[in-house]
Amino acid sequence: MPALPTAFLVSIFCWSAFEGGLLVRDLVRRKGRLGRDRGTRAIVSLSLGGSIFLGIVLRGWVPALGTPAPHVFAAAGIVVIWVGLAVRVWAVLTLGGAFSTFIQVDADQVVVTRGPYRWVRHPSYTGLLLIALGFGLGAGNWLSLVICAVLPPLGLLPRIAVEEAEMIRVLGERYRGYQKTTHRLVPGLW
Repeated sequence: MPALPTAFLVSIFCWSAFEGGLLVRDLVRRKGRLGRDRGTRAIVSLSLGGSIFLGIVLRGWVPALGTPAPHVFAAAGIVVIWVGLAVRVWAVLTLGGAFSTFIQVDADQVVVTRGPYRWVRHPSYTGLLLIALGFGLGAGNWLSLVICAVLPPLGLLPRIAVEEAEMIRVLGERYRGYQKTTHRLVPGLW
């Protein structure tokens, strides 16, 4: 089993550094309250981290399920990771100071409908799913790909439910109206 390409590892490192920066920013701004997330922050972290860890482990444990043309899959994985990171960064920049990795909604908060939010309600999560999918592609193993495609959405769905319930609780009809005009994660589908 060939080693993961350096560009692939650098991509994962850049994503990790970005996520770490978001967390530090939230903690510095004192936006690091866990009360409203109902444990979903840990679930998301475990589903993302677990899928990537399992993707690496399974790649070595089940080499018979290796993909054909592993370098092509690695290149495709890198592209998908960077598309996912770009979507996540775009979502964060669009929300600006209102973006937080913790669930919190202010009563005077505006429902943002520009940028990626005009197509989906949770583009930062769409970005995370693309990053995990890219990792699965780049691992060069069919089982790794399945794990990276299935586990992260299972972790994000409870988070989305809690986040949307909080948005409705605080913003009411403003958010309900937005829900009616956009999809959750995939433009035009879901």
